Amino acid sequence: MSSTWNRPAPWVPRFAPTGDPRWPAAVPGPDFAAIRAELEVPADFPPEVLAEAEAVAAAPPLPDHDATELPLVTLDPPGSRDLDQAVHLQRTAGGYVVSYAIADVGAVVRPGSALDAEARRRGQTLYAPDRRTPLHPPVLSEGAASLLPGADRAAALWTIRLDADGDVQGVELRRARVRSRAQLAYPDVQAQADAGALSGALELLPEVGRLLQARAAARGAIELGSPEQEVVRAEGGGWTLVARAPLPVEGWNAEISLLTGRVAAQVMLDGRVGVLRTLPQARPEDVARLHRLAPALGVAWPDGSGPGAVLAGLDLADPRHLAFLEEATTLLRGAAYTPLDGDPPADPGHAGVAAPYAHVTAPLRRLVDRFGTEVCLALTAGREPDPAVRAALPELPGLMTASDRRTRAVERAVVDATEAWLLSGREGEEFDAVVVDAEEDKGTVVLADPVIRARCTGADLEPGARVRVRLTEADVARRTVRFTVAP
Repeated sequence: MSSTWNRPAPWVPRFAPTGDPRWPAAVPGPDFAAIRAELEVPADFPPEVLAEAEAVAAAPPLPDHDATELPLVTLDPPGSRDLDQAVHLQRTAGGYVVSYAIADVGAVVRPGSALDAEARRRGQTLYAPDRRTPLHPPVLSEGAASLLPGADRAAALWTIRLDADGDVQGVELRRARVRSRAQLAYPDVQAQADAGALSGALELLPEVGRLLQARAAARGAIELGSPEQEVVRAEGGGWTLVARAPLPVEGWNAEISLLTGRVAAQVMLDGRVGVLRTLPQARPEDVARLHRLAPALGVAWPDGSGPGAVLAGLDLADPRHLAFLEEATTLLRGAAYTPLDGDPPADPGHAGVAAPYAHVTAPLRRLVDRFGTEVCLALTAGREPDPAVRAALPELPGLMTASDRRTRAVERAVVDATEAWLLSGREGEEFDAVVVDAEEDKGTVVLADPVIRARCTGADLEPGARVRVRLTEADVARRTVRFTVAP
């Protein structure tokens, strides 16, 4: 990951960063270390875990099957070192071949080992503005197990054949030795795509990515697509908040991962064992409420269109559409990890993806992906999963839910602390804002500069309205910011 850190925050407008050093220069910044301690984020790895990681890294196992001739590349945020995926896209007479190599963490982290126990305790890599707390020791996650360029690595190599319409025609999965040719970053690849200069492994990424996006929309997938609120280092020191809209190339790349997750889920369902990422369909009453709200917020909802299609057509520069997006978060509630061993669940699907889905593409950074990959490797080889892997499946939902909860708490606290720190001492000042939700005399507003989202009180709060607000509280210790509508 990059040195910046972000969390999805619905309805943050696409404003440029302030870069204003006035606030960061006064004090070092929010105490992110205190937040980690308060929320019991694991710190250093135990000595036995580090020793085991060093031993594995000194002689990492490599599969017999040699796929190093495949010119794979990685694509990540700038500065990333924990590289889970490498990709190569190829055109065929009838469609495409997607080659997707996933770091083979199962080859170096065995069930029952000290590394496994510590990974279960952590659940996932946690990113904060000042440091990352990795799932595995960096000697593995940023070294011997990472798909760094120019080095032979163990991978789970997916080969997915698509027809010209983007439908899956065939799937292969095997352990393989791979070698990434280059470590690419999103901004650079986006610039090449914009210039029509993409070549090699990613030449077809815009074409395949857009095709898969169109297929997802046809299935009824729901993608909120909100800009991200991002904590970054400010000029002159300290931190500031900016709004960052994901680049198109990030969406295209995500489609390759989603494709693989859909294929993995089908492998698990066919084999009647695994762990799915599930999300129930939006409740009809929530869809109906959103439908009724659309005209008031200037959102077109053509007859016969589902909410996914409507959301895909929003203009996020329009504050009314931002408010509509805020209301749409009610459509995506109830995400869970659902173990499978025998009969499939009544509803195995993921409403956001509009298909069954499983996490298998980020094993360096997320615990469940290692087990999902091991299940798929066994099933595609015609074997039953390892008993130790199978025995872990019922435990994974609880471990991942606890990890997700802690991660969200840290993310909220980090942004809240940064917001309060940026505004501390400015009580009484007025700001331009957009109302993104409101009920009676209370609501939520988003400031244009600095990019802050906070509670607000006052009359005439209407979703989508532009208002002038006055800062009434910026408490760094309590991590709270509050506004009232300016008279």
